[in-house]
Amino acid sequence: MVMADRQFSDARLAALYDRLYPLSRAMLDFYLPLVLAAPAVLDAGCGTGALLKQARLAGHTGRLCGLDPAAGMLAQARTRTDIEWIHGDVASIERGREFDLIVMTGHAFQVLVEDEELKRALGALRAAAGSAGRFVFETRNPAARAWESWTPEHSAAVTDGQGHTVRVTPQVDSPFDGRTVSFTQTYSCEAWDQPQVSRSVLRFLDARELSRLLAEAGFVLEEQFGDFDRQPLTHRSPEVITIARVGDTLRAAPR
Repeated sequence: MVMADRQFSDARLAALYDRLYPLSRAMLDFYLPLVLAAPAVLDAGCGTGALLKQARLAGHTGRLCGLDPAAGMLAQARTRTDIEWIHGDVASIERGREFDLIVMTGHAFQVLVEDEELKRALGALRAAAGSAGRFVFETRNPAARAWESWTPEHSAAVTDGQGHTVRVTPQVDSPFDGRTVSFTQTYSCEAWDQPQVSRSVLRFLDARELSRLLAEAGFVLEEQFGDFDRQPLTHRSPEVITIARVGDTLRAAPR
């Protein structure tokens, strides 16, 4: 099942997010050690804050900051008060070289669709990273064609906190055009007056395109993997998982 669009702010949908799209064990095993090793961490597109909450539970005592544009998601995140939560998008970050690690999980990177939007976001992330900061994120490998399973036959259902069943039905509206996929997810429940619809457009970038954009923004590619078990990236890999660091050009910038 496709991850939900993190732009929605409907409180009912946000409350369902962790039930529908729980943080997988494989994703947690990959990201959590990186977070625990970094004194100051920004989760850009943090959603309900599940990763940062796990970091606190695991003993992280440094600075944890979550950023998300969806008010409904942040309302769920703010149940934990010992983490800094910021309402906004990636390009709006106004912080200079503060974070040792920036992560972007849940395929949130893919909501950055246009080239200029990607460049602005990467520039903001670079500026927010420390002189030796790292940026770690994942996107779906376009060669794996994940959108082919985003069909009504692959609907999912969960029970909300009141005992009602909510069904989520995906549907691709505009198939892959070499860059993007447009799709909807319809959330229906017999206890609701009407279904709720989340509309999304996702950008699919291959490893070569990602490397070019990162280099243009001043990041140096360290490693790329094809899945969260750190398997090598191949044509058949489901993910493109990237670890990058701030390049020497930023550290050598004139005063």
